[in-house]
This record gives sequence, structure tokens and C-alpha cells, in this order.
Amino acid sequence: MQLETGSGINRRIDNGVYVNFTAEHFIKTLDLQRHPEGGYYREIYRSNLEIPQTALPVSFSGARNCSTAIYYLLQKGDFSAFHKISSDELWHFYFGDTILIHVLDERGYTLHRLGLSSEKGEYPVVVVPAGSWFAAELASQTGFALMGCTVAPGFDFADFRMAEREQLVKEFSPSADIIGRLTRA
Repeated sequence: MQLETGSGINRRIDNGVYVNFTAEHFIKTLDLQRHPEGGYYREIYRSNLEIPQTALPVSFSGARNCSTAIYYLLQKGDFSAFHKISSDELWHFYFGDTILIHVLDERGYTLHRLGLSSEKGEYPVVVVPAGSWFAAELASQTGFALMGCTVAPGFDFADFRMAEREQLVKEFSPSADIIGRLTRA
């Protein structure tokens, strides 16, 4: 078996037969579900080890697993809306098109490129610090990308907060265009 990627080619050569990888293929075979921020996901790991609330910063409302991980997929026409969590989040590139990760924090705006083309400033892993507002979208807006996200301390929806467009624009007015495009309310 041989795998070809790049320049819009996402296919596997298996016994001389081309098998096209599509967003629908990964959504179905990985059993991905819609995520509240946009895109598709499935939790694939939750540590059995637990950190007691007393050992965590005050932003956590209870004990948390040490770490969690998900598959995450974005396809054309969709985006991960600005949100924040109480933990660090590592994004891992697996397959498909380049992803733009937009981060807003006390330093202002930062753009990260998640992908495999180092000559284009892309990195296969991007770290989003805890408490940062962040959103993601396809760079090309035409294909799809399969990624993984690892969160430590582990993800809990109690720590998840979707951005309110008006409030985020007040806080980060130089980034109003990006905020307007990558928020849902």
C-alpha cells in the first residue's frame, strides 16, 4: 500500500486501486459526531489518573483527568468558532489541508499554521495555552483536515466557553474582522 498526499491528492493506492479519502470517509469510519464549536470529533482517550480540584488552578470547578484526546475534523464551509478552555490544548496534524489556528490572549493576536509544509511556516503540532481564546479554519476553504487534540489537564465541558462576538470584539478590537468571521453569536 502506498499513500499519496499534497496538491489536492488524498488517496491510498491499495493493490493497484485508488481509494479516495474524503471528509465523509473519516466521519463514518472514525464515528465522528458534530462538535458544539463546529467540525466533527470523537474522544479517543481519557486518562484513568485524576487530578484533585485542590491541586488545580481556581478556573477548574472540580477534579480532572490528567489528559484527554480527540480526533477532530474540519471540512470546507465549517470552522471551529472562538472558544476557550481552562487547559493547554495541543493540536496534531494527521491528514488533509492546512489549518489556520487563530489565538487571542493578553499579547494580542497570533496565527499558527497546522500542517506539514515547514517551508510555508507550518508545524505538525501547535500548542494553544490555557485560557486563550482560539478558533480554527481551513486555509484553503476547499477541502478538509483530520487532526487530533490533546488536552491537559483533561477536557471537561464545564471548562468550555464559547465566545460572544460583541464582548470579544470589545476586548480585541484590532481583530474584529476575524472575530466576526469565526464566531457564531
